[in-house]
Amino acid sequence: MAFELLFRGRMDAVASGRQDTYATSAVMVNAFTEFGIAEVAGNRPCFINLTREFVTGRLPLPFGPEQVVLEILETVEIDDEVIAGITALAEAGYRIALDDFVWGSGHEQLLGLASYVKLDLLDGDLSDLESVVAEIRRHPGLQIVAERLETEEQLAIADRYGMELRQGYVLSRPQVLSTPSLSPSRMRRLELVAALMHPDVRLDKITQIIASDPALAMRVLRVSNSVAAGVTSRISSVRQAIMMIGLTHIRRWATLMVVDDVGEAPEEQLLTALTKARLCENLAPRFRADPGAAFVAGLVSGMAELMAMTPAAMVEQLPLAADVSDALTTGSGRLGEVLRAVQAYGEGSWGSGDLAGPFLDAMRWSTMTLTAAQRFAPVATAHPA
Repeated sequence: MAFELLFRGRMDAVASGRQDTYATSAVMVNAFTEFGIAEVAGNRPCFINLTREFVTGRLPLPFGPEQVVLEILETVEIDDEVIAGITALAEAGYRIALDDFVWGSGHEQLLGLASYVKLDLLDGDLSDLESVVAEIRRHPGLQIVAERLETEEQLAIADRYGMELRQGYVLSRPQVLSTPSLSPSRMRRLELVAALMHPDVRLDKITQIIASDPALAMRVLRVSNSVAAGVTSRISSVRQAIMMIGLTHIRRWATLMVVDDVGEAPEEQLLTALTKARLCENLAPRFRADPGAAFVAGLVSGMAELMAMTPAAMVEQLPLAADVSDALTTGSGRLGEVLRAVQAYGEGSWGSGDLAGPFLDAMRWSTMTLTAAQRFAPVATAHPA
């Protein structure tokens, strides 16, 4: 019926007081920008844990309510601010689940706002289970999720009380998902957040920042894939992806990625991919191809090489325009010619003409971009979000 998305990884570099928030941020960023939500869950809902920072709006939710269920952790202390935050989320269309529900913890105040209540049948106190279930049943439409089911006896309890949904090892084991990825540099994230906060933000400036960091651009393209569900238009440039997502959601994702940031991406690994994207953009007029589409084709091709993936595998995760997709998968069209020319030059073949000038320009642009990020990185890291 649904998936619950949980964080699995090391937290050596994360302060104990913000580990829950980091875990939630990492799950959101990875599910939507590294894997793509369709790859993780298909069209099923995803339950995602929320900490107080997200509930109260101090950290933004970068997605709409269509495919998520927001789990309010049992560790969230219920007060007026939390109740107001959850009320606003429910009114905005988000479905709410109360995790590890215990009567008397204060979370019973949220029953009127929730769609699901999760009851722990392994370590929870079952002595008063009948009265707790009776109180929950006073709220029509509220479904009970029997969680942490590990034995047939616990399944029988769920049956006895008519609990609609079940979750636990007796039914299935969790699956750990992994994918090759490169984090956008911290400087680029912070620069993007700062630019988006400017009252007179220009789309050209945002496009420039995102396009200058291959990993960041790939994340934006993946986010646009989830936004593009059901939309007939396909992406042929980074600018178009930004317009499809909207600056408000771009701001939310950038803020969330700052929270998610624990380590730096090795800038030198991005130079090759960025140079390839820029070189394709420079060559596009020679082949009467669109420069923006050529940049995207070069970016995806370069990142695929860097991450030991095929361009075809990358294309499946992105809502690319047909000409960009065809160029990457079959080498057809004018963009395919651009990619072949760049590939030939990289392999030492000059059959398509002398590309030394455009290549040096691409190298210069890429090096200056990454050097600028390194120069200002210490200032950025001194002011964590």
